[in-house]
Amino acid sequence: MFPTSRPAGAASHPHHALRRRTLLQGSVCALLMSVVSLAASAHGVSKGDLLIDHPYAVPSVPGDAFGYAYFRGIKNSGDHAERLLGASSPLAARVELRQLKLQAGKAQTTPVDAIDLPPKSLTLLRHTGDYQLALMDLKQPLKDGDRFDVTLNFEHAGQQTVQVWVQTPHASHSEH
Repeated sequence: MFPTSRPAGAASHPHHALRRRTLLQGSVCALLMSVVSLAASAHGVSKGDLLIDHPYAVPSVPGDAFGYAYFRGIKNSGDHAERLLGASSPLAARVELRQLKLQAGKAQTTPVDAIDLPPKSLTLLRHTGDYQLALMDLKQPLKDGDRFDVTLNFEHAGQQTVQVWVQTPHASHSEH
């Protein structure tokens, strides 16, 4: 009553189609994850065990000869401490490393000689982070959409140049 043989591919055809569709969906998903990962890391730079994440600046105040550069953070994934010893930019006469502290309820920045980057840690250099880079004697104002280079000088990792993007902060961020 039941046939003992079927035409070639007849029994496996639905399974092959399902397998091909599953493989195609998996490939598309892997491709999308790669693109998202690449886009996420496109605005960060690695230097040895350091990840310098999202260098940015805010537009400078018209008439002011200084501005600030920030990073989402510098992650030291290594087993050894590192230090940021200084920075420079062709856009400014000098770049100062500054620590952000609250004094009498008001945010104040003070120059520091270096920024410690402990092992297995993330050091914040944001608007509201612990540290910032002060761009002194700007050669031109920082305007939304501009990009400029900053060279960071690390104690062990040496120098690394990053491109800083000038962008207007979201309304929820405080202004400098």
